[in-house]
Amino acid sequence: HQSCLYRWVDEKQKGNALRSVSCQQCQTEYIIVFPQMGKVTSILEAFDNLVKRVSPFLAAGVLVGSLYWTAVTYGAVTFLQIVGHKKGLALMENGDPLILLIGLPALPVALVLGRMIRWEDAVIRLIRNRRSVARKFPLMSFIIPYPEEDEEQTAQNPVTPTLSDPVSATRIFCGALLLPTISSIVGRLLFESIENTLHRTLLGGLTFITVKGILKIYLKQQQYTRRKKRRIVDYTEENVRNYVNRAGVRQQQQQQHGGGNAAAAQNIQPQQALSQQQQAAAQIRNARESTVRDSLV
Repeated sequence: HQSCLYRWVDEKQKGNALRSVSCQQCQTEYIIVFPQMGKVTSILEAFDNLVKRVSPFLAAGVLVGSLYWTAVTYGAVTFLQIVGHKKGLALMENGDPLILLIGLPALPVALVLGRMIRWEDAVIRLIRNRRSVARKFPLMSFIIPYPEEDEEQTAQNPVTPTLSDPVSATRIFCGALLLPTISSIVGRLLFESIENTLHRTLLGGLTFITVKGILKIYLKQQQYTRRKKRRIVDYTEENVRNYVNRAGVRQQQQQQHGGGNAAAAQNIQPQQALSQQQQAAAQIRNARESTVRDSLV
């Protein structure tokens, strides 16, 4: 079965004729002999192998170079935006080229690394600490309410929501790159009286980061309070009517505001779902009653 052996060797080599192949049983390497070829063929084959080995490194170099010069361009635009166009051009023209080639691409890297610092979580952790001094101020409790819990409620709902939620890499990347532009806009709107462009941009960025952080802390604390006050009710007909039917009616009203025959046709689905839920609740109630009667008998 020479043909089977050759086919098996070709499968193992996967297009590389110089790859060694060993026997699966005794692990002995096969001795594969090729006929002698001309010098031209040998040179072309060596050149082809060289290109195959060098191509991945060239592709990686092109990719790294593209990223580097993109970072340099972004750093230059950001520097002009923060310092000012005329002053920034003068500084870059009179500056050391080596410092520019290192400092400009470091700007987006520093922005991304700074965006990854989640200082809001540290503030929330400080606020949620029962022995924290920050919670003793009435103004802090008014701005960021903290759920008052007793031992019974804590025992019923012992699961504490996680402090940090996963943030996507795209959100961090976009937020970091847009920060200088947003800082410049906020500085022009709120601190127009300041003539120094750098100071105005820094104040705008600090204001934006502070306000955004306070709003984020407030949102997380409200979500934390909502989760701590959650409760699971029994699946009874009354609870279905009070909670499930209410959501269905709200959805039906939203569909009616849309108007048209399509909205009228879609309103049938919530009603069918509600009737099925009511039937399920009735079946559960009947099963419970039959169980109680059987136990009494």
